Amino acid sequence: VQFVESGGGLVQPGGSLRLSCAASGFTFSNYDMSWYRQTPGKERELVATIRIGGTGNYADSVKGRFTISRDNAKNMVYLQMNSLKPEDKAVYYCRTTIDWWNSWGQGTQVTVYT
Repeated sequence: VQFVESGGGLVQPGGSLRLSCAASGFTFSNYDMSWYRQTPGKERELVATIRIGGTGNYADSVKGRFTISRDNAKNMVYLQMNSLKPEDKAVYYCRTTIDWWNSWGQGTQVTVYT
């Protein structure tokens, strides 16, 4: 099982980024998928979840600004991040919503600077 995140970078407040995650080693379409983020010294937090059927759920801190989506044909999950704020700075990870395999990718760094 493998998760490979990409798309992070440097952006000014109010800017946008689109994160991508390539998943492999399992039947992707059968699993809910999530994006998480972590900053130094803090617990990893759940940002967004997309269910098998495509319904998205979001943390209050990103609701209305972030959109999660998936492409089952490509085994990909995406996170469109708009109106970015300095507090969105973190390493972002994707994974199945339930930790079936104790597997995390390397993450992708998002930095929002002034």
